Amino acid sequence: MPVGRQKAKVLCVMMVLNIFICILVGVSRNLGQDKSSHSKVRIPSKRFWHRQSLSKSFWNREQQRLDYMYNPVLWPAPSNNSLVDLLDWLNYSRPINPCEPDNRVPTQILDYNSLPLRFQDFLLYMRCRSYPMRLNQPHLCNNKPYLLLAIKSLAPHFDRRQAIRESWGRAGILANRTVVTVFLLGNASSEDHFPDLSGMLEHEAKLHRDLLQWDYRDTFFNLTLKEILFLEWFSQHCAHTRFILKGDDDVFVNTLRIIDFLEGLSEVKAKDLFIGDVISNATPHRDRKLKYFVPESVFVGPYPPYAGGGGFLYSGQLALRLYNISQQVALYPIDDVYTGICLKKLGLVPEKHKGFRTFDIEEKYRDNACIYRGLMLVHSRTPQEMIRIWSWLIAPDRDCQ
Repeated sequence: MPVGRQKAKVLCVMMVLNIFICILVGVSRNLGQDKSSHSKVRIPSKRFWHRQSLSKSFWNREQQRLDYMYNPVLWPAPSNNSLVDLLDWLNYSRPINPCEPDNRVPTQILDYNSLPLRFQDFLLYMRCRSYPMRLNQPHLCNNKPYLLLAIKSLAPHFDRRQAIRESWGRAGILANRTVVTVFLLGNASSEDHFPDLSGMLEHEAKLHRDLLQWDYRDTFFNLTLKEILFLEWFSQHCAHTRFILKGDDDVFVNTLRIIDFLEGLSEVKAKDLFIGDVISNATPHRDRKLKYFVPESVFVGPYPPYAGGGGFLYSGQLALRLYNISQQVALYPIDDVYTGICLKKLGLVPEKHKGFRTFDIEEKYRDNACIYRGLMLVHSRTPQEMIRIWSWLIAPDRDCQ
């Protein structure tokens, strides 16, 4: 190539490069100017947060107070004056002893005197979350069980507990996994016309080493209390357990099917596991004759999705998170709804599983042994039925093809 042409070509390339560099410099300057203009702090001219009106319903109002108290944006308050102002707006003052009856409650609920007595009892002691233990099993989970069967029971239900021990709740090694069973009890109070069963319970605890009992009145409205006391105990003594099956003492559980299901889970799925017979789009019952009656003076609004309290399955990791978040949720008189509220607070939704039948199965299938092999939990069954169904499941020669 002639020298002249070669020089011309080099000059063209250099010109193109210079133009490209000029463009880059111009663009970078513009970007720098835009960045500096956007980096200026802009102070909003209007408040971005407003106080809500306090609810007229007692539970909702209590929850509003807890929400504000645990709001990291508001606490600690910037000055003592704003702290006093906020507490005054909340109309909040802690009782000196939260486990003494809160005599201010009757004045805050218009129809308090017409509520069932056990409901009144729940409301008076609603802020109390600490009760001494009468029976404890602090070493129950020393072997880090794979599955903990935590069964809500009443002191007089000796036959149900024994049937569970002899069938689906038999502790030890099952399907090469460690299974531990524990029964959750409160007090069988003389106020509820129960005889003194303390001596028999102490004997049962020494014999089987599977009873937890707290010193509180064991009623339907206090099942929520049993839930949070169990979660506290779990966090202290059983935190390394992989999974928990929580249920009533009149359910039948196919423990073999549950272990098989759990072993098929991925680590991601197992972490937030919470399955059961999920109820969605529910609202409070307003009929005073119903067991689940809750008046508008106590609660308004829909219920979040929740798993029926007859039984549900969840991970040990989630149990620890539920315990922590439960400190920020006011106690509610229906335990399974309360657990649903706590899950919602964690940003989780319980998953419905067809293997959980807390409303039983069709009557024509109740004596069909093969049906139970595909189920995880069914409600309700007598102690005799539990033992009989379990014998069907462990029979090696039964053909269920």
